[in-house]
Amino acid sequence: MRVTMLGCGSSTGVPVIGCHCPVCTSNDPKNKRSRVSVWVETDGVNFLIDSSPDLRQQALSQGISRVDAVLYTHDHADHTNGLDDLRAFNMLTDETVPVYANAPTLQLLQQRFPYAFLPKPRGWYRPALTPHAIAEAPIQRFTALSIPITAFEQQHGKSKTLGYRIGDFAYSTDTDGLSDIAFEALSGVQLWLVDCLRYGHSHSHSNLAQTLAWIGRVRPRLAILTHMAHDFDYHTLSAELPAGVMAGYDGMIIDL
Repeated sequence: MRVTMLGCGSSTGVPVIGCHCPVCTSNDPKNKRSRVSVWVETDGVNFLIDSSPDLRQQALSQGISRVDAVLYTHDHADHTNGLDDLRAFNMLTDETVPVYANAPTLQLLQQRFPYAFLPKPRGWYRPALTPHAIAEAPIQRFTALSIPITAFEQQHGKSKTLGYRIGDFAYSTDTDGLSDIAFEALSGVQLWLVDCLRYGHSHSHSNLAQTLAWIGRVRPRLAILTHMAHDFDYHTLSAELPAGVMAGYDGMIIDL
């Protein structure tokens, strides 16, 4: 399995428009964070987790030419608004792209992008997606393109998101609360990409102290922080992290 961190930034991205803080004005490429998304290659299948507004540039920078399916964590704009760029993968394969999400997320996607869920068009003038609903449950196991996947609910402020586990890899973005059932789904994971917005409190995201406590409980071989705001300078944060924990950066590749 190969996991590529396409984007690791918060909903604004980093740099933030109009901000002149040291991180936003940094020339260090590891302080330039596009909106969160992950590309997973496993057993000949390519999964995209979320279609961020920066999907086009992410795909170009990483040379992505095939997406076999998309897994959505939730409906927020920084995770879905690159949906139109999935059309490129329709064009490359001449097939619709299956997308997996829970029913509320699929319903909102179909409201916002109704044209993307119509039958396959003549000529790819729009994206064409095939929806697959993941049953709503604290933990749900299903198969996508013959690959076993576990989805688990996460608290995200007043709403919920889905975390995903594929083999020894797990992804937990946009969460400020994990239940015992979620930790059960994470048991034995080797690589965990996990939400960590800033040093201080957030109403819907994890902070550094909480995320490190979670990592201490899960004890993956490697944990990588994602969904990071401009509060974090990459090198300063990296120097503060314990062994086995890393700050993510756009384009980071991890082989399992």
